[in-house]
Amino acid sequence: MYGYEMNKKALQDRLRRIEGQVRGLQRMVEEDKYCIDILTQVTSVQAALRAVGMGLLDDHVRHCVRESIEQGSGEAKIEELMAAVGRIAGK
Repeated sequence: MYGYEMNKKALQDRLRRIEGQVRGLQRMVEEDKYCIDILTQVTSVQAALRAVGMGLLDDHVRHCVRESIEQGSGEAKIEELMAAVGRIAGK
């Protein structure tokens, strides 16, 4: 079981809302909306995706990493975690 299993429905609901936001962005471009309005919505989508990513990261640490450490095989999970944090941070 993955760390997000307990929150799977909420995660899927949030991703569907983000999907709707992206479709809204497509419509805005099709309808020739003002650039700043589109950029504002892009920023909103980015923030929503960041929040999803941080939630998944939290779940991963609290479940997957903790479990690996408890089983004595935490070093590989910690390396995996740090790589994921680097990707989220844009490094």
